[in-house]
Amino acid sequence: MIAVKKDKINGDALGTGRRKSSVARVRVRPGSGNVTINGKPLNEFFVNDQHQRDILETIQAAGLTDQIDVLVRVSGGGMSGQSGAIRMGIARALCSHDEALHDPMREGSFLTRDSRMKERKKPGLRGARRGVQFSKR
Repeated sequence: MIAVKKDKINGDALGTGRRKSSVARVRVRPGSGNVTINGKPLNEFFVNDQHQRDILETIQAAGLTDQIDVLVRVSGGGMSGQSGAIRMGIARALCSHDEALHDPMREGSFLTRDSRMKERKKPGLRGARRGVQFSKR
């Protein structure tokens, strides 16, 4: 089971999500269904529909679409990494909010960390795998 994290002052459920080089700190509190990311609404922060769906499907799997507010602080990486980090952070925060949601979050693979990272550059090559062009003559 995931450790239950609650804010000591106002009782918000907390969750941290990571993907690639992005880190998202998520707060879940009872509310009307607002998702705020770095002080902006969801559709203003993520213009791409796929990134918005990544985040909203976690809340929909829990069945709490109009019952909670989500506040997110995210930093590092690009849009895809940030949306993946937020998705995981929301899932963890929802498990802290209500422990009965752990199984639906696990079944939807929202709690599984995507371990893929950028491959390091190797000596003698121009990138991780790209070498110099071979010249026959």
